[in-house]
Amino acid sequence: MIKVLLVDDQRLVRAGFRSILEDEDDLDVVGEAGDGEEAVARCRAVRPDVVLMDIRMPGTDGLEAARRIAADAWLKDVRVVMLTTFDLDEYVYAALRAGASGFLVKDTEPEELVHAVRVAARGDALISPGVTRRLIAEFAGRVAPPGPSPRLNALTEREREVMRLVAEGLSNDEVAGRLTLSPATAKTHVSRIMTKLRVRDRSQLVVLAYESALVRPSWLNP
Repeated sequence: MIKVLLVDDQRLVRAGFRSILEDEDDLDVVGEAGDGEEAVARCRAVRPDVVLMDIRMPGTDGLEAARRIAADAWLKDVRVVMLTTFDLDEYVYAALRAGASGFLVKDTEPEELVHAVRVAARGDALISPGVTRRLIAEFAGRVAPPGPSPRLNALTEREREVMRLVAEGLSNDEVAGRLTLSPATAKTHVSRIMTKLRVRDRSQLVVLAYESALVRPSWLNP
């Protein structure tokens, strides 16, 4: 059973998401919160698998709450998915840097919401990978250093190659196909890379790939 915490300052939004999620046999809404401060407290109380959290809320906003959750060792297995609209791109990038696993737009289709929760709970893929990748390229590219980061020295050449493909939005199966590996081997490579670089999930791995110039946004290329 996947435990979900709903965080939004609008009660009607929470009620709508609850109705959708509780129709699924494998999803259980274990709590709600109306602001970031309450969200962190509820997280520590119920330790959900996934938090669906609005970015902009009164008081402590979703960005600060995501940062606190990601920094809390007690909550290391909690995945935060930010709820936003397309006009908040820069907030979304900041949330990914803070440790959020991805994001959804608030008017997403019910089946997409359910799928996103399941994917986030597995921790093995980005939410809305194409759009998330666009955001990371847009904002990480503005601050990317001129050359590879020393932090990547811990990786083998094969691991760097795998990381580049993950940053392009490929799934483990797609990475395996591109490099002529078994899916299990590709998954092992990704897990080892995240362990070496001490990142929580694939979203942070993609952010790091852009920020350390392993991958460059196309608009920066000559």
